[in-house]
Amino acid sequence: MVVIMGFSVLVAVLPLLFILGTLIIRGAGSLNLAFFTALPVPAGETGGGGAHAIVGTLMIVGAACLFGLPVGISAGIYCAEYPGTRLARGTRFLADVMNGTPSIVVGVFAWTWIVATQKNFSGFAGSAALAMLMVPMVMRTTEELITLVPHSLREAALALGYSRWRTSLSVVLRTALPGIVTGVLLAVARIAGETAPLLLTALGSQFMSTRLGEPMAALPLVVFTYATGPYEEWHRLAWATALVLIVVVFLLSVAARLATRQRFDRQG
Repeated sequence: MVVIMGFSVLVAVLPLLFILGTLIIRGAGSLNLAFFTALPVPAGETGGGGAHAIVGTLMIVGAACLFGLPVGISAGIYCAEYPGTRLARGTRFLADVMNGTPSIVVGVFAWTWIVATQKNFSGFAGSAALAMLMVPMVMRTTEELITLVPHSLREAALALGYSRWRTSLSVVLRTALPGIVTGVLLAVARIAGETAPLLLTALGSQFMSTRLGEPMAALPLVVFTYATGPYEEWHRLAWATALVLIVVVFLLSVAARLATRQRFDRQG
């Protein structure tokens, strides 16, 4: 059984290693200072970079976090502290459905209610779509971690005269905070690589834009556009952009693991 499980681990890890190896071989040679500071050049010319996509990703994902994190964490706290209410049961069910919804469906929803209404593609619409993907993940993670907090901590705080809302925020939430941070980082890592919702909302741009009310570039959109383009230079930049994107996701995953390890170290 140990041999079988070891072989299964190897089979599961090999595709990831092949992907990482291919990205490094094809994309590392195109990474330089100009890639992080320069803007795209006209089609057919050589050079250029992805500074506009890096800025766009940071702004779109950052705006999604500003909305998605408070809503997701607050909903998770409510569902954990009042699990038997009708609102908590309904919210929990909707979150489970949303977690299984394809991202393209969320993109179509955001296009229908934001882009088609405003008659304009925008980074704000992309942030709204990503926030809709983030909220159920953060909510369920927060709820599960708060549920694991020992009831003795709540009882001790209530016995000292703390109100229930103050106990939830000052004691329970603080105890579960490392795990919640882990869930938040994993949620951010997931939405940072989403392409389908941004195709229908942010659309993409070849120019530097810092206004969320206008079409904006993002790393996944650049990968999609350049990888399907007819120019070899675009293909080179697509590999480099994909490598940068996977490194960002990898760093967020490592940060989540470190947060988890520190949490268990403190408990031990």
